[in-house]
This record gives sequence, structure tokens and C-alpha cells, in this order.
Amino acid sequence: MKKYIVSTLVVVTMVSGFSLTHAAAPTPGSADDPVVTKSYLEQYVQGLGGSVGTDGGSNGLTEGKIKEIIAQEIAKLPTNNGGGGTPSTGQGNAMKVVALKAGQTILADAGSELIVRNGKTLAVSNDDNGIPDVTAGKDLAAGTVIQNNHLLIFPRDGRGVKPDLKETADVYVMVRGGYVVRNADGSKVPQ
Repeated sequence: MKKYIVSTLVVVTMVSGFSLTHAAAPTPGSADDPVVTKSYLEQYVQGLGGSVGTDGGSNGLTEGKIKEIIAQEIAKLPTNNGGGGTPSTGQGNAMKVVALKAGQTILADAGSELIVRNGKTLAVSNDDNGIPDVTAGKDLAAGTVIQNNHLLIFPRDGRGVKPDLKETADVYVMVRGGYVVRNADGSKVPQ
């Protein structure tokens, strides 16, 4: 009798465990586990202006057409110019060299990158948060000296770089992304 009770408990435990594992799995084809079917793919390709043949090959959607569609979608993307500075030039990942004269400050838009190439410069920030120095792996508070050839990433507008007051020569920086250069009096330097 004792063996019968133990074996029954083992069987009941296994069955309930099996049921729980299958109950937790999403149903194939549901919103939790979507399935891409051939009919869905054909409908999607036709919406792009192409057609899919019955042999699985494409007889209307060419490589040129795909590139054209991708270019159109990229053109629809917004430019990173939230801070009102100079937008990216559209040359991909090209960096622009900017010369800062004594008293000028470069303020980067959110998401911009900057590398100081020469001279002594200081971090500028309009709040208590700093500028991430990716090369050194630390945040630079306002007024901190910036090492040359270190990559800085600007997470928000209102942060930038200015030459040290003792610096008399032009300071060159490389910028990727939007920015604005301001004189000591706050006026915008034309680009």
C-alpha cells in the first residue's frame, strides 16, 4: 500500500510539472510568439512595390529597388540638431575640424563627440553633471582640464569645451555631430 501511495505521488508530481511547463510556453502564432509566414512575407514585399515568385525567387524587388527604399527611409530620419547648432554634414561619420580662438566656447549638441587636438582646454557644463571622457573612463566636471586626444561624448545640450584663459594660440578640436561656437560675450560665431 505504501509503494502504491509513493508511486501515485510521483506520477501526480510529474504530470503537474509537465502541465506547468507547457502552460507557460506561448502559443505559436500568437502575439507573444509571432510566426512569419510565406503569405505575410509576400504581402509585405508587395507593399514595398515588389513581388515574390512561387519559386521563392524575387521577380520584382531588385537590389537597386531595395537600396532606393533604404535611402528613402534614411532620408526620413530626423537629424541630430536639437541644440540648434551646426548639424552633421551628412557625410556619414566624418569629423569636422574646428578652430577655437581665445575666449570662444564650443557647445556640443546631445549625442555629439569631440576630441581636443592641441592646447589646454577646460570642460564647460551648465549643470552639475559632467562630460563623459570615454578614453579615461570618467566624468569631467565643469572647469576640469581636458586631456588632448581623448574622446568626449556629450549626452545633453549645454556642455562643451573652452580654451584655458592662459591659452593664446588657436585650439583645434574635431567634432562629430551638432555644435555651436560662442564668443566670450555669448554671441554666436558664424560657421
